[in-house]
Amino acid sequence: MEFLSEYGLFLAKTVTFVIAIAVVVAIVVAAGMKNQTHEKGHLEVRKLNEKYKHIREGIQAVVVDEKTLKAEQKQQKKDDKLAAKQAKVAAKKAKSNADKSDVDVPGDSDSSDTRSRIFVIDFDGDIKASATEGLRQVITGILSLAQKTDRVVVRLESQGGMVHSYGLASSQLARITEKGIPLTVCIDKVAASGGYMMACVANQIVAAPFAIIGSIGVVAQLPNFHKLLQKNDIDYELLTAGEYKRTLTMFGENTEKGRSKFVEDLEDTHELFKSFITEHRGQVDIDAVATGEIWFGSRALAQKLVDDIQTSDQYLLDRCEEADVFEVEYVQKKSLQEKLGIGVEHAAENILTNLLHKMNFRFFS
Repeated sequence: MEFLSEYGLFLAKTVTFVIAIAVVVAIVVAAGMKNQTHEKGHLEVRKLNEKYKHIREGIQAVVVDEKTLKAEQKQQKKDDKLAAKQAKVAAKKAKSNADKSDVDVPGDSDSSDTRSRIFVIDFDGDIKASATEGLRQVITGILSLAQKTDRVVVRLESQGGMVHSYGLASSQLARITEKGIPLTVCIDKVAASGGYMMACVANQIVAAPFAIIGSIGVVAQLPNFHKLLQKNDIDYELLTAGEYKRTLTMFGENTEKGRSKFVEDLEDTHELFKSFITEHRGQVDIDAVATGEIWFGSRALAQKLVDDIQTSDQYLLDRCEEADVFEVEYVQKKSLQEKLGIGVEHAAENILTNLLHKMNFRFFS
């Protein structure tokens, strides 16, 4: 037994040493990468009409007899030629009208023959809303050519996170509506707290039947080790300039005055959150829904938190019948070394976020 105990202790020390070395190496690599100039990313655009068309044709090839299939393909070619001809005529007509007009305003054409465009963006939010940088790049690209006859659709998934991070993400979406371009947010799984803060900016919110909506509240939490330090005769000093520079801390002795100020700040943030939703979605009874509760899709519809119950797949499939639908993504290629370094860096940041950032930042959650 003594041998097993010693062996287990040796093994634990060895594993700890190896992990420590690996973490140090990864941090050094990640730190070195920060000083390198990364190649800028680029936008990738895929036409979803073609994707759905290929899916349909693949099924048709199996379930439809050859004669019927050939007839349908022949008719489809005729329809495509007619659509292309109509689009060409519409474009020529629009150009002629623009030449006659004193002021050319993109998207103001009333021609019903022109197919509108829909730009689809995916946003998968973590606690820091890290996807905001890609969202910013994609929106900038879309706004450089989108017209008021077009539409932007965001497939949004987020449980919320830091106040300032989701505030910026919401502001990025607001750029779309401020340009007069319709914005639809589709929620298949969850848009809670900061996620709903983003969603409420849209002109239309579509949610799946069991998508989680709401959680309109603010939370902050942190452990306090003051009693443990006292028990072990360890002093902790925190020096600040400004009465409320620190209200609650992890290691100091928290006071009722500091605690009251912290709660006051939480309430103020909550009021800002409520005001933001009221500004963008006035039909919501904010006092009834800003309780931190969540509602599933169909229940959220009754609370006017969403406008329709439908999955994003069906919504986009229906739109393909009437518009050209493009999926837009910001891609930044990274080397294997960068991926490993960034992976470890993100893991370390997440640990620090959970342990330390809650001291200073309020969360939508």
